[in-house]
Amino acid sequence: MSENPQIQQLRKRKTQSRLGGGLKGIEDQHKRGRLTARERIDLLLDKGSFRELDSFVVHRTTNFGLDDKKFPGDSVVTGWGTIAGRLVYVFSQDFTVIGGSLGEVHAEKICKVMDMAMKNGAPLIGLNDSGGARIQEGVVSLGGYADIFLRNTLASGVIPQISVIMGPCAGGAVYSPALTDFIVMVRKSSYMFITGPEVVKAVTHQEVSAEELGGADVHSEISGVCHLASDSEPDSLYLVQKLLSYLPQNNMEDPPFIATDDDSLRMDESLDSIVPDDPGKPYDIKDVIGRVVDNGEFFEIQEAYAPNIVIGFAHLGGHSVGIVANQPAVLAGVLDIKASEKGARFVRFCDAFNVPIITFEDVPGFLPGVDQEHGGIIRSGAKLLFAYCEATVPKLTVVTRKAYGGAYCVMSSKHIRGDLNLAWPTAEIAVMGPDGAVNIIFRREIAQAEDPEKRRQALIAEYKEKFSNPYAAAERGYIDDVIEPRETRSRLINALEMLSNKRDANPPKKHGCMPV
Repeated sequence: MSENPQIQQLRKRKTQSRLGGGLKGIEDQHKRGRLTARERIDLLLDKGSFRELDSFVVHRTTNFGLDDKKFPGDSVVTGWGTIAGRLVYVFSQDFTVIGGSLGEVHAEKICKVMDMAMKNGAPLIGLNDSGGARIQEGVVSLGGYADIFLRNTLASGVIPQISVIMGPCAGGAVYSPALTDFIVMVRKSSYMFITGPEVVKAVTHQEVSAEELGGADVHSEISGVCHLASDSEPDSLYLVQKLLSYLPQNNMEDPPFIATDDDSLRMDESLDSIVPDDPGKPYDIKDVIGRVVDNGEFFEIQEAYAPNIVIGFAHLGGHSVGIVANQPAVLAGVLDIKASEKGARFVRFCDAFNVPIITFEDVPGFLPGVDQEHGGIIRSGAKLLFAYCEATVPKLTVVTRKAYGGAYCVMSSKHIRGDLNLAWPTAEIAVMGPDGAVNIIFRREIAQAEDPEKRRQALIAEYKEKFSNPYAAAERGYIDDVIEPRETRSRLINALEMLSNKRDANPPKKHGCMPV
């Protein structure tokens, strides 16, 4: 029995659509060391779960010879599927079709899948590999970008949005990823910039390569635009899968609970001696985090950018948590412009998606200096303060050592609605360090002393005994409890369970005016 000719035609059309720009284009893409749009989707999603939308759509342009360049599905593949069994929506730009350029129907396809993601409350993942706006379509392509930008903005804080940069991303194209929650880049293969090397050279006479101007290392270490960087496309897609394991489907759900065999009552005695006796000596706060979280697994975000603050996701007793920690091993853990903004953005994301925030605090204050003041450290520090104040998710704080001055207030203190504020015996909670405080308070007394340095050291020792400890704050209830460091894991897990039904709200308003 011969097959129905209509079914044969359907299969032929679908086969043609799956070829994108054709075998030559696919071969060229592989020569560049890059996967095709569909190969990327196959790696990202659960096997066999992808359901495609609009595979027969073609562009409507006849100018500049484009009427002879029509490919089914145009230059982007869209649809939905699952990751670890959970629904996600995805679009993957196809560089084999007119350089992955964005025209009217390309934008319409992306907008359709974005609307579906919003209506159905599931994450949206964009795999970006495009030469930019389709110049032949003129202002229509620009309008298409703006349609996408609007949806990115409306979806912000409603569904998780993740952008993976897997090739060029230039000009207006960079704004959609910039509006999403996380950007993943591939080293030596992807780049982002507003104006390319040629324009930079023409305007500023600076010669720079695409990699030097906007490569993954630049954006993950210097600009902070990139949140996660990998050495290969498969690795970047794995990072997306891992990231989603900590996140809810949307802002109305809680993050997934992942049962663990790591004992919630486990104590780690090495924590008791991890903070050096010398308050000026550094230690790695990641060692603390690794000893506290489930199975030592910490998924760090923006690891190479502003490393004096550490942010990332983990599980505690199976609960997904966001961790913010000062890093005494870098700049003594001081807060500067970059660290403040890095922390603020992360805190706001966690709050938007119901992820409890754990803060490990060891901060001597804000970084002094002309560059910092002129660069707006006041405004940047206020961003972090605003983010913590605004957050209504469970907020747990552990002061491991220093909590000085305004930085004490900012880092999820009891005064800005911290739910449980714990301190280790090594905590020093004060307006400033002993040396600085004594030099100010006892300036005249020291100057008039027979042996000024001897008197100064005696006063420092006295100040340390009175103020450089957690007990003055605990006496006023600013610290809920002083605990043995080894107890940290069990106390945090217990607190998360205690706060599982927490209710808190901000005053009714359209939105706050964050000092952006």
